[in-house]
Amino acid sequence: MDMIVPTVAGPVRGAVHDGVARFLSVPYAAPPVGDRRFALPQPVPAWSGVRDALEPGATAPQRVRAVPGVDVEALVGNGWNPGDDYLTLNIWKPAGDMTGLPVMVFIHGGGFVVGSKDAPVQDGSAFARDGVLLVAINYRLGVEGFLPIPGIPTNLGLRDQIFALQWVRDNIAAFGGDPANVTVFGESAGAMSVANLVTSPLAKGLFRRAIVQSGHGAMTRDIGVAQRLVKALAKRLRISPDADGFRSIAPGDMLDAIEKVSQPTARVDLRDKDGREPVFGISRFIPVHGDDVLPHKALAALKVGVGAEVDLLIGTNAEEMNLYFIPTGVREKIGRLLATWFVHKHQPHARKLLRAYGMGAAGKKPGHAFTDAMHDLVFRWPARRFAEEHRGRTHMYEFAWRSPLFGGLGAAHAMELPFVFGTLASVTGPEGMCGEAPPQALADSVHRIWVDFATDGRLPWAPFTQDDRLVYQLAAGEAVQEAPMPAAPYMP
Repeated sequence: MDMIVPTVAGPVRGAVHDGVARFLSVPYAAPPVGDRRFALPQPVPAWSGVRDALEPGATAPQRVRAVPGVDVEALVGNGWNPGDDYLTLNIWKPAGDMTGLPVMVFIHGGGFVVGSKDAPVQDGSAFARDGVLLVAINYRLGVEGFLPIPGIPTNLGLRDQIFALQWVRDNIAAFGGDPANVTVFGESAGAMSVANLVTSPLAKGLFRRAIVQSGHGAMTRDIGVAQRLVKALAKRLRISPDADGFRSIAPGDMLDAIEKVSQPTARVDLRDKDGREPVFGISRFIPVHGDDVLPHKALAALKVGVGAEVDLLIGTNAEEMNLYFIPTGVREKIGRLLATWFVHKHQPHARKLLRAYGMGAAGKKPGHAFTDAMHDLVFRWPARRFAEEHRGRTHMYEFAWRSPLFGGLGAAHAMELPFVFGTLASVTGPEGMCGEAPPQALADSVHRIWVDFATDGRLPWAPFTQDDRLVYQLAAGEAVQEAPMPAAPYMP
């Protein structure tokens, strides 16, 4: 059965199945090609007749690399599906003519260089069955979205996200959603994006609540620092490091160069004046601060009350970096010298910091100390700092369920996603991130927490403050007091 809904640009046709109406690849902005490729997002041209919204559609240019032993496609989608019209969104809603539904808008992760709204793990059907209207968006990635090229607007990927939220404000009531009850949420790079939107003056008033899953606002760069990457990439492409140079290269022709400058061995120094590189090499392409989207660094903005009107749920997984270090063997193989060199590339006082995590202690492998430190440096402690400085209502969680994959992948990065979305089947199996038999009861309880928070702000534990560091353990179902981490003295 089909369902037709009007939008500002024209009516769209979705499909109804098993009590859920799905609208796939509905455009929220004009295709970012030709003169619009490096331009601010523009309104969708109107169409005549009814537009089908039945297939996933195009994605931003990207290249997804396999991870041995893990089904990556379930997490980030199947890579680049070429096509001009990729500034689009998916909508899942309860079938029928309901109105006033709580709205959730999901921003996918992928290091700002891969990912899409169509990854199986983030299917919104379970939210729709529980009375929530779920929206998932695409946005520009890599060079088009997060490279501050002279002569081109900065932070185009974030501007796309803001434009999508404006589309939701203007159109979602026609689908049965309440534009005054919007929760924006995301994971990894999507969570970094959400944290940035909380502090962006351009996003003010577009959402009431925010959920930041394994992210925070510290992964931004000064524009001048980020333009070192512009020059390095232009050199590899043999073009001028400006708008004319990058416009001369087709999007797909940049992917090889993006991979090369993204390798740990690439000689691109992106440390700030304090000697810190906030992303630890995970991605070269991240938002910048110092423009109209992000006038200030996140913590500085939060300190003066920016974003205080937004209710915030923020959290991390207990063993985030296992996703990067266990399948690759780094956790077991890396030695003390290489681990210290790596941390020093991104953070001052590497030796002292690693000693705080047991580096050099009898009975502790260097790679275990290194991995423990990286969990906190990259994700866990910066998320706590974001929570500390947020002046509005703030709640903190930790996800600690341990996957048995690889003999103990643990509570790795992205592990909470199938529990949040109720999509365990998409990551279950011999190469599924959650292994062979993940607990459905835990997925039901985690999913319910997200639904209740989006519906009316309910959470089953008290807020997190600098003085009362209450963190809800999702797997255990209880809130605990958490002491500051060993990384705390070494981080902003």
